[in-house]
Amino acid sequence: MSVRVPAMSVLPPIRKDRVIARLPQCFRKEAALHTKEDFNNKVKTACQEQRTGTVGFKISKVIVVGDLAVGKTCLINRFCKDVFDKNYKATIGVDFEMERFEVLGVPFSLQLWDTAGQERFKCIASTYYRGAQVVIITFDVNDIGSFSHVRQWLEDSLKENDPTAVQLFLVGTKKDLSSPAQYSQMEQEALKLAQELSAEYWAVSSLTGENVNEFFFRVASLAFETSVLAELEKSGSRQIGEVVRISSNSSNLNRSSKKKQSNCCQ
Repeated sequence: MSVRVPAMSVLPPIRKDRVIARLPQCFRKEAALHTKEDFNNKVKTACQEQRTGTVGFKISKVIVVGDLAVGKTCLINRFCKDVFDKNYKATIGVDFEMERFEVLGVPFSLQLWDTAGQERFKCIASTYYRGAQVVIITFDVNDIGSFSHVRQWLEDSLKENDPTAVQLFLVGTKKDLSSPAQYSQMEQEALKLAQELSAEYWAVSSLTGENVNEFFFRVASLAFETSVLAELEKSGSRQIGEVVRISSNSSNLNRSSKKKQSNCCQ
């Protein structure tokens, strides 16, 4: 007689400090994707009905781009592992982290793709841009050169994605290294650029941890909200009392594109 053993979940439990019950606020209202105080009412209603077990697992792909040595890896490691490594090591191609949340009672994950900033690895990294729901463009607030390259990074990222379907964040790193006067001047330029790009602006320090958690909680919340609203729009009108079903399209995100490397990567 065969005995069925319940399959164990391959996913670790969601950490208590990754639970989001209210919408995290923006960093600067002058450059925010929106300035609402709470989640959309339609999203909250759909998530309340999750208690019946009908809301599925959700996931969004996030790509982090920017010049070499602006601190992309340090930013991700500070949030995911709460560490800061002073020994700089350039990312070769891409690296990957998965961070799990619970948003309004619903399991939700961010796939964080850490891409190389070196020119010779760009053709490798760009193959992983496709299918992103969120693009985070980073620059060093102390390096005007990295700031001047933001538009090029945006252009490269959107070649592989629908510009109307991507949420864009502009993030200044290494805030701890900038004096208040220097940062204030840079922030004015960054806010202006973020407004032009329809991006939300943040400034962080991976060394001290300043604004890092708040930033990623904001990213997760807005990505979740957008995902649910899109799913509700697909489902169309429903009768009063009918359960809203939120399906997962994570299978497309879990498949890495396997393109042959071109000569520029050799």
